[in-house]
Amino acid sequence: MALNNTYEARLVQQETAVGAGVQILLLVLLGSAIGMGPAGWLTGLAFAVATWAVLSLALHRTRPRTFGPANRVTLGRAILVGGVTALVADSFESSPPVSLLVGLTAVALILDGVDGKVARHTGTSTALGARFDMEVDAFLILVLSVYVSTQLGPWVLLIGAMRYAFVAAAKVAPWLNAPLPPSMARKTVAAMQGICLLLAGADLLPYLANLGVVLLALGSLVWSFGRDVVWLRRNSRVATVTAPEATPTVPAREAAPTVAVGAEEERAETRAAEMWLTVRVEARVEVRAEEMEMLELAVR
Repeated sequence: MALNNTYEARLVQQETAVGAGVQILLLVLLGSAIGMGPAGWLTGLAFAVATWAVLSLALHRTRPRTFGPANRVTLGRAILVGGVTALVADSFESSPPVSLLVGLTAVALILDGVDGKVARHTGTSTALGARFDMEVDAFLILVLSVYVSTQLGPWVLLIGAMRYAFVAAAKVAPWLNAPLPPSMARKTVAAMQGICLLLAGADLLPYLANLGVVLLALGSLVWSFGRDVVWLRRNSRVATVTAPEATPTVPAREAAPTVAVGAEEERAETRAAEMWLTVRVEARVEVRAEEMEMLELAVR
């Protein structure tokens, strides 16, 4: 059994290594097609290595039996995001073809709705897969906000940085880590970010139209995060107020031995008291008998 588990774990790790290899192959294709500079190469390679390392560590901790078809789709999205990241980094040195950047981003956004369906259809939904999907989405939004910020201004970076700011705030305020109820509005707002940034990055609309589209994305994102923060805060206060301050609940399997021990101690104390009373009565009887003997001797 141990050999079988080791073999499966090795196969899972091999899939992440294949993903890193495909990422490097994509960078080679992009480099040969557009003559990508050092910034694009270094950023793309750093993304490939970081993705492989983080994903391998997560798989080592969770130890899934297989990588899963949904995770393969998400890994494919991550490879495309790596290509977009390299192109955006290269845009600070030269101007990569906008059509190529838009094409890779569009495919990555379309596949965002595929991995979840695959996971539900195949019954392979896992916490690791959901987290992997979320991190790929968040990083793509961050990269797109960096690209659009060169056209509309640094304020666009707020869109990409908001999720990471929320995670950082949760380190200080742990109540932000509480699970949120499902919300279609939250999912819609999250999907809007990539579409709006892609539309603005494609530069198909006039400047004012692009500005309005990105402002709409930022405003909806602030509303979504603000609503979730208010909900988490209210529920954390309710949980604090309604939390019982009495003795903590003891599981049934722990309560039974405690009661048994208490009853045994009570019985032992009762037996000790009875023995003490018996000894005392016997002692009084003996003393009384001695007094009677002395009295009889005196009368004689």
